Amino acid sequence: MTLTLEPVDGIGEIRAGDDIAALIIEQVNLNDGDVVVVTSKIVSKAAGLAADDKDRLLDEQTDRIVATRGETRIVRTHHGLTIAAAGIDGSNVDPGTYLPLPSDPDASARAIRADLARLTGKHVAVVISDTAGRAWRNGQTDIAIGCAGLQPLDRFAGRLDTHGNPLIVTAPAVADEVAGAAELASGKLGRRPVVIVRGLPAELLTDDDGPGAASLVRPEHEDMFGLGSRDAVVAAVTGDVDTPRGFPDTDVSTTDLLDLAGVPDGLAVTVDAQTVQIRADVPHLVAAGELRQRLLALARAHGLLLTVDVSAEH
Repeated sequence: MTLTLEPVDGIGEIRAGDDIAALIIEQVNLNDGDVVVVTSKIVSKAAGLAADDKDRLLDEQTDRIVATRGETRIVRTHHGLTIAAAGIDGSNVDPGTYLPLPSDPDASARAIRADLARLTGKHVAVVISDTAGRAWRNGQTDIAIGCAGLQPLDRFAGRLDTHGNPLIVTAPAVADEVAGAAELASGKLGRRPVVIVRGLPAELLTDDDGPGAASLVRPEHEDMFGLGSRDAVVAAVTGDVDTPRGFPDTDVSTTDLLDLAGVPDGLAVTVDAQTVQIRADVPHLVAAGELRQRLLALARAHGLLLTVDVSAEH
């Protein structure tokens, strides 16, 4: 397979109300099978989403806070993306204004794809890209936050590798790989917000719009890293909401939690489903209180709603 990456020059500054598809075909001739990668920034500009209050935008875009460290806030957006500052960007815009991500990137990709098909008669795919950091690595790369006409994942489960070993979980994130490749070609400061990717295997393209980039978002109950390290400890200790979020589903039982917490000598503990009763004489009440707090923190960390009562024996 040979891929070619063609940055599109000449699009110029995007203003609210601009027709992105029309601007693209003014500058490039599309072919069937092309993947048109469009930065989220120009999609947001064309939609007129620029605003001058970053804090308000951040509050509006945030579904929940994942982690904070100084001025940095990592949040889960209403799109399901986990990203710094909800993806709000103050670069390459008028001074004092900020751009949020498109409200529905998959819908934006579908709309641009439909417009391109109407204007050119060509069967193409569209990827909406944005820049994101990685939890375990320095630096940023572009990812797909929206796509249409493209399989976002190429699932290898059930295939065999070259040694005959069965593949179980391998699933290249094709849409992300395309977005990252396009960013290499466009350059961060090149003012070329559209790149045409050619040569992608036909089996990765779809006749319809496909499942979209939303299918790349890991569900919260499968997310093993749904909170930052400090934030997970705080959430486990405080337990300030009834329904834990950002914690993976587990099959840990109340008895398992007792084993993890460790029951000191001198305490009588009974378990009834998700209720724990701790009985202690007066000299052991402090130990009983400590056990209660350990159990509640562990329950919170494992996404288990637990009631723990302490009573004194006389």
